[in-house]
Amino acid sequence: MTIQTNYTQARANFAKLLDRVTKDREVVIIERKDQENVAMIDATELASLMETSYLLRSPANAERLLNALAKALKNEGITRETVDLKHEVGLE
Repeated sequence: MTIQTNYTQARANFAKLLDRVTKDREVVIIERKDQENVAMIDATELASLMETSYLLRSPANAERLLNALAKALKNEGITRETVDLKHEVGLE
């Protein structure tokens, strides 16, 4: 759900809005007169969205990730232990 408010209301309720953004993962749109609107989003959520955008930027990588997701949703994937994967890539 997105919360829409204006600049004056946002200033008056700033701490509460910040709590809604961080605790409830709400997005707040602040409407400004004669200016572009601004969105407040939790920093962790923004980082996640940016990483997802980066990973999907390459068509080949996007196809690979979406195919893997489709297999996982159909329970067609192979279950592996973290210890085995670390050993396979040399992180042990």
